[in-house]
Amino acid sequence: MKPLTRDDLYSLEAYADARADFRHRVIEHKKHRQVRLHPNAALYFEDRLTIQYQIQEMLRVERIFERAAIQEELDAYNPLIPDGSNWKATFMLEYPDVDERRRELARLGGIEHKVWVQVEGCGRIRAIANEDMERTTDDKTAAVHFMRFELDAASIAALRTGSALHMGIEHPGLPCDIAVPEVTRQALLHDLADHVA
Repeated sequence: MKPLTRDDLYSLEAYADARADFRHRVIEHKKHRQVRLHPNAALYFEDRLTIQYQIQEMLRVERIFERAAIQEELDAYNPLIPDGSNWKATFMLEYPDVDERRRELARLGGIEHKVWVQVEGCGRIRAIANEDMERTTDDKTAAVHFMRFELDAASIAALRTGSALHMGIEHPGLPCDIAVPEVTRQALLHDLADHVA
């Protein structure tokens, strides 16, 4: 997928007019890009549209309209767009109760390195996590991690021919293995459309 440029973005005024419809479109789009690994853990897969929405909202909230400041936002968010051979996702550990969240995050250190995807008939592909900064300390892990899954040619080819997709976590504190629904598998396959296997 191509990186976003200033030409792809609405101006603040145009976004104010288009926001309701654009937001509805993005919400519908995101429904098929979420994978609930566990009641308390999920992957939210990013693409060009989800990242454009995040940038537009940031520009709106911060009232950013200067060329250099807009470019800074583009430079910060563009690396989250998949580039043809990978998936990029936000991994979230979701515990509504504050005390439970604190307890679980202390117990789940290193979990970000135990998340995987696997195409049927191929090997597991572990997440490359938090390339911008470390989010696990000796005491706890963070509730949010940024991940990249680099798919090999065999996995991409198998996906294109209809092979099933599984995702899961190998961490002993939150082990899981789920079959990805077909609608989500198709949405994620689209992220690889520009890649020549």
